[in-house]
Amino acid sequence: MRIEISIHNQMLTLFDSFGGVQEKYRISTAANGVGCEKSSGCTPSGEHVIRAKIGGGAALNTVFVGRRPTGEICTPELMAEFPDRDWILTRILWLSGKDVGKNRLGNVDTMQRYIYIHGTPDNLEMGQAASHGCVRMRNVDVVELFDVVPVGTPVVID
Repeated sequence: MRIEISIHNQMLTLFDSFGGVQEKYRISTAANGVGCEKSSGCTPSGEHVIRAKIGGGAALNTVFVGRRPTGEICTPELMAEFPDRDWILTRILWLSGKDVGKNRLGNVDTMQRYIYIHGTPDNLEMGQAASHGCVRMRNVDVVELFDVVPVGTPVVID
């Protein structure tokens, strides 16, 4: 299995072990575009792997802060109460870069930047760049992806 993320098309494609397309998902990458530097708010490009999977078995719309469930379930009321929160929901696939000097180590380390594939509120639009650097997915989609990809799955972002 492998994952390819197209920033231009705002699409995540899951390939099976034979190279065939298993599934395609609309996503949302960074509003700030492509970039690997810390504090850029950009989505990093290049080769990555899924380093960790967090949230298995959590309810849809479970809110995570610092990769830990807060005990909250995201609702319109909670979103109104915290309008500036960057909502990380349901599941987290934590990415780690493989290209030293591009997206690994130093000032460009994807894992140290806490770049994830994660769920987002269902009222946020997919198919357009709007995140703070992560790859946002619909909650049902991120659960489906989470359940089929193992830690170590290659992820290419371009």
